[in-house]
Parts: sequence; structure tokens; C-alpha cells
Amino acid sequence: MSSSTTPLTDIPITVIEPIDGWMSLDLGEVWTYRELFYFFVWRDIKVRYKQTILGAAWAIIVPFMNMVVFSLFFGKLANIPSDGIPYPLWNFAAMVPWQFFANGINSSSSSLVTSSNMIKKIYFPRLILPTTAAFSGIVDFCLAFLVLLLMILGYRIFNIAGFTPHLSLNVIWLPLFLLLAIVTALGVGFWLSAMNVQFRDVRYIVPFLTQIWLFATPIAYPSSIIPEPWRVIYGLNPMAGVVEGFRWALLNTDSAPGPILVASTITSILLLISGAYYFRRMEKTFADVA
Repeated sequence: MSSSTTPLTDIPITVIEPIDGWMSLDLGEVWTYRELFYFFVWRDIKVRYKQTILGAAWAIIVPFMNMVVFSLFFGKLANIPSDGIPYPLWNFAAMVPWQFFANGINSSSSSLVTSSNMIKKIYFPRLILPTTAAFSGIVDFCLAFLVLLLMILGYRIFNIAGFTPHLSLNVIWLPLFLLLAIVTALGVGFWLSAMNVQFRDVRYIVPFLTQIWLFATPIAYPSSIIPEPWRVIYGLNPMAGVVEGFRWALLNTDSAPGPILVASTITSILLLISGAYYFRRMEKTFADVA
């Protein structure tokens, strides 16, 4: 045996065994694999629009066309109020964070099933998969958000519909509302991705859930039409706080999303913590049934 060859007995061996009962989140292990997280995010971004004609333009087209449809049916025909702001701008300010959230839960819910071959062959923290699926939509969000800023600038320059928006110090709260959308997408994604491994019906439920959630969120209508005593309960929908927060930060709507934001934040954190623990609880079965 050559002197440069390491004997097999000297090679460290790590034995991975399933843990009975509830296990810790072990976020330190996830941090150890952070380079894999970056790789998966970059992979998902590149694959998202691979072999498409319009490419990343779909990140703009989808929320913009949704805004056009909502403006036509709800803004024009139904004459839904929009807090004194032109309905297209008011709606698009909500559609941008909503599309990020919807894409996040759609991608993360199927992340384990689509990566089943990798799960069965190598070990890495499985929490990385739904997390990267949720974060990979950040590029789409940035593109759509850029269009939103251009719309705000256009309304300001051309004074469209007699409305001249202006940015205020409220905009400094915008990262907080984006973080709330990310936390919500992660929490729901952890729940749905783990359940999708066990119950393949989840892939049929997710589009229906997303559609119901869309109309349960003040995107087509303002939360101001909801009686005051019920707004806190309405805020238990985490995306209600996100949507109202975006409008308040960018368009200076009259009412700050105080009670709604508090309720949304609490619900979002509970979703994240419970989803992460449920995911880790079910993780030991993924390689067997994925």
C-alpha cells in the first residue's frame, strides 16, 4: 500500500439514523449546508424559464394581466372602491407581493416530490428544498416590483386620472412587509411539501387553496369595507397584512395596517414554527415514500 493512501479504518464514518418522536429544527446544520442552498436557488432561477420564448418577462406579464382583468371587472364593472387611488395602481401594488407568495407555495409544495431521486441517494437537510423553492421567486418579485415603481412614476409625471402619488417615510417599512410574505410562504410551504409526500392529493388542493386565499385577501377590494371589530380577525390571514402594508408604504393609503399587521405577523410566525416542526417530524419518512 502506498504511503499516500489513507487506510479505510482511518476514514471517519458518519451513521445517519432516524430520530424517534419530535426532533429539534437543528438550524445549525442548515447553515452548514448554506452553499447548497445558494446552488439550489440559482438552479431554480435558471430552470424556471428555460426554453421559454418570453423568459423572465412572464414574471411581469402574469401579475400585470391579472391587474388588467381585476381592473376591468372589479374596478370598472363592479365599481369596487380603491381608497381614492386609481384602481389599476392600487391593485397592482397588492398583486406584486401576492404573486411572489403564490409562486412560493406552489413551488415549495412540490419541491420534495420533484427531488425524490436526490432525497433517496444523498443526505442533506431537507428543509433546504422548500426554502429554496420559496426564495427562488425573489427575482420575479424584483422584476414585477420594478414595473410597479415605473407605474407610480408614470402616474406622478403624467398625473393620470388626476392622481399624483408620492413616496413618504412609510417606504422604510417595505422590507418588513416583504419579510412577512417570505415567512408566510415558508410556513405554508413546509406544511404542504411534507404533506404532499404522504398525500399526493395536495398537488390538486394547492391551486384551489391559492384561488380561495386570493379572494380572502384584500386584493380586489379594500379592507376598509370590513367593519372595524372584525379587522383583527380578518388579519389572521397573514397576506392581508402584507397587501395592506405594501399599499400603505408605497401609495400612502389613509389607514396604517396596525391591528391587521399585528394579527398577520403572529399568524405568520406560528405557521413558520409549526410548519418547520411538522416538516422535521415527517422528514424520516421522505426517502421511503417520496
